[in-house]
Amino acid sequence: MTESLTAFELLLQIDQRCRLLAADLPSQPTRQDNWSGIGFRLGDHWYVAPMGEVSEVLHEPRFTQVPGVKPWVKGVANLRGRLLPIMDLGGCFSGKESGHEQSATRRQRRVLVVEHQEVFAGLLVDEVFGLQHFAQDTLEPGDTLNGPMAAFITGRFQREQTWQVFSPFALATSQGFMNIAL
Repeated sequence: MTESLTAFELLLQIDQRCRLLAADLPSQPTRQDNWSGIGFRLGDHWYVAPMGEVSEVLHEPRFTQVPGVKPWVKGVANLRGRLLPIMDLGGCFSGKESGHEQSATRRQRRVLVVEHQEVFAGLLVDEVFGLQHFAQDTLEPGDTLNGPMAAFITGRFQREQTWQVFSPFALATSQGFMNIAL
């Protein structure tokens, strides 16, 4: 007489037979590491900010102007009950006391919201191009740049045009960005 198997032992035998007879999975092509960020434009220059450094992208909100601040500080907006300072990113780096002349219509402009350590701010840019993906191994160093933005550029990617990698976190921790009083 054959010995009787428990249900669990029967399932184990079925599992072993299935594993022995199973076909191998097709070979997978090697996955290329991608770098992703939010693409935006300031004037004639194209930038991309790392995904983890932009918490959200907004249409340009209505804001209230604040007296006694530099011209690139546009004002403060109410974002779901929090006061969001709106900073004109182009004006911050233009070096002009009158602020940056935006090359885009209000309809195209967007605000990149940055939340880093104690800083909660909105960076007004001319236009946003959404999520941009680049091959990680195509990142070039950004140490050859000059000018006021050079300290916040961590590299660049080359595609249809040059996309400079801009770090909002580096900007948020810089003393010049925090010093907004006239």
